Amino acid sequence: MRAVLADAFADDPALAWSFPDAARRPARLRRFFDLILHAAPRLERAHLAFDADGGLAGVALWRPPGDWALPLPVLLANVPRLIGCFGLALPRNLGLMGAMDHQHDRRPHHYLQFIGVAAAAQGRGVGGALLRAGIARASGTPCYLETATPANVGLYQAHGFGIRNQWRHRDAPDFWSMWHPGSG
Repeated sequence: MRAVLADAFADDPALAWSFPDAARRPARLRRFFDLILHAAPRLERAHLAFDADGGLAGVALWRPPGDWALPLPVLLANVPRLIGCFGLALPRNLGLMGAMDHQHDRRPHHYLQFIGVAAAAQGRGVGGALLRAGIARASGTPCYLETATPANVGLYQAHGFGIRNQWRHRDAPDFWSMWHPGSG
């Protein structure tokens, strides 16, 4: 999963801001997604999509209602991993995490923390299929996500997400917080 996510997010504006050295970014992204997968003990589900040869093509990581924030004990337990991932840029990345938490919708919802499609599988409907599966499994409960990729806003809107707000933290790229009302 981490390799697909690292590949999918290689040019993501937010993660390029987090890891500005393009030569070191692939290794940093793998460490970052290792951290995400390790620090998400209540990760509700990972939707996976496979290509025709059985290789992993896409991943969607969803968190259950009420579990979108990283609890302080989990954050503290992962300080060594955070330092290994972000190095000297840890304070500015923690600032961005704080801004994301501040913007996050407080109503009950399923949180699409990350969705990524391997570069070789992009443009083939894999991301849309992962979105539809996640929304369906939310069983009518609202869903929330944020993106810093302008081109993805339309994809999410086509799947029923509306822009809740657009915001920026310091010199980071613009973010769009998006809400899917569910069917209930």
